[in-house]
Amino acid sequence: MNTFYEHHKNSIKLAYRCFDRILLNGLIQPFQQPERVIGFFNAYRDGERVTRNRLRDIAQQFQNWVKNRAEKWGSPILEAPAGRRDDFVNPYFKGAKTDQVVVILKAREPARIMTAIGAGERWHLQFAQRWVGQYNFYINDQRWGRMFVRICPYLPFSARVCLNQHHWLANALRLEGIDFEQRSNAFLKCSHPRKLQERADSLTARDLLSCGQKWLAYLTPFFKESERKQAGCQHRLFFSQVEYCDNLIFRRRAAIDQLGQRLLDANRSVGQPNKITVIFGRKVTKHYKGNLQTVIEDLELPNPVIRSHYGNGFIKQYVRDHLCLRTESATNDVTDYGVKKAVENLPQLHEKLVSICDNYLTVQQDILETFVDRGQLRKLTQPTVLRCGKRIPGLKLDNARQLALMHALVRFAHIAAGSTFITAEIHPQALAALGLSAKQYSLASLRYDLSKLRVKGLVEKLPRSRRYRLSSQGYSICLLFLKLFERIYCPLTAGLLRPFKPDSKLHPQKRTELDRLYQRVVDDLEKLLCAVGLKAA
Repeated sequence: MNTFYEHHKNSIKLAYRCFDRILLNGLIQPFQQPERVIGFFNAYRDGERVTRNRLRDIAQQFQNWVKNRAEKWGSPILEAPAGRRDDFVNPYFKGAKTDQVVVILKAREPARIMTAIGAGERWHLQFAQRWVGQYNFYINDQRWGRMFVRICPYLPFSARVCLNQHHWLANALRLEGIDFEQRSNAFLKCSHPRKLQERADSLTARDLLSCGQKWLAYLTPFFKESERKQAGCQHRLFFSQVEYCDNLIFRRRAAIDQLGQRLLDANRSVGQPNKITVIFGRKVTKHYKGNLQTVIEDLELPNPVIRSHYGNGFIKQYVRDHLCLRTESATNDVTDYGVKKAVENLPQLHEKLVSICDNYLTVQQDILETFVDRGQLRKLTQPTVLRCGKRIPGLKLDNARQLALMHALVRFAHIAAGSTFITAEIHPQALAALGLSAKQYSLASLRYDLSKLRVKGLVEKLPRSRRYRLSSQGYSICLLFLKLFERIYCPLTAGLLRPFKPDSKLHPQKRTELDRLYQRVVDDLEKLLCAVGLKAA
């Protein structure tokens, strides 16, 4: 378990993590090549020529089948609303039976379809991107509960399957007779938390495949069962979008509010973390082109969201359902994390997403609380003499260049593959923190300042490489120095040396909370000095 949970576990009544929304793309692989489509019709459809009209007939047959089945199921076919579809279909799931299609939404959406070009006896097949009417089947599955399947009526019948492990877990817990309280998309209570987590971790690729392929086979009546087996005309599933969430249910709302404010405050100021990078387990190289930042969104709402981007994915942290602090990792391209897209790679993806959540929460706890062993701070400030006799100065809390370097390192401390970087990557951030030009603070000067951290064991140079790695201890030390200087020494010094005189006449309740806390520190320091006999007479 991560340090964030260990530190706050006394305030937490339930902790669990699981997949949230899982969006899968379905492809019939033999139909991804035009020549194999022609081969299928030659072998299984008596050599029927694939013309433009034949492709239109196939789509029309599917639409007629949907209309007939919808009447049999008693499921309405509706135009998709402009707003959230999940909210729109909620009433149709009330009282739904097992394995029932409750409603069908039709919408024009982009799809990759097969087109035929030619005339007479000469036709050429090719793929094209088109906006076409697609059918979204909302289903109450026996095991997965609420889900939907989207089918394109045109060859090659591209599909999408949307599952949610929260619904899967709820059905599993009911079968085992375990009491729980589920509100919207989170569990707030569970009589057997350990079994809840065990069931969440037991999800396999077979669970995804059995559900997805069952409905995809049923909803593509164009193929016969013999054709599915002999020609492989069945959908293979690939990850399109995956969400994995860590859920901490607190005992009291006051505790989560206090923690949330501290997280928002820390993510605004330490090392400019509104642009902070996040540990996603992948090295950022010069070829990287995606987002790499943290932003705080929805500040005007009761529960703001801290969202950190990496590539085609992100991790966000927010409060939901009053008591739940959710840390959610999501990606639209699992290859960003070194995982292949096939559903069979679920174990590797699960391991990676768990690691991302743990790393993120550990970093958040480092931001909230940084500890240094007794006696170590003095050693950090003392100079280091190398074997060759060269003397490297120690770390100084008020050294502007050193603090600017630490700002830059904190930004890159979240980049994984060992949190590696080169000096050219952090130089622009150090210049921005100092407000200087490259001539005023050169790359050579930065490397000299970096050497001070290297000799203290906070940064190491990788063998046979120009890259450096900031250690976990180095990350904590950088945060400690930044917090002491920016959050303690600077404000208190300003208050002592240049106090704003009208503040003394201002009623305490009219001061900001931060000003009141700083004043309390000053007052308590005076009491402490008096108690130990250092109060001036």
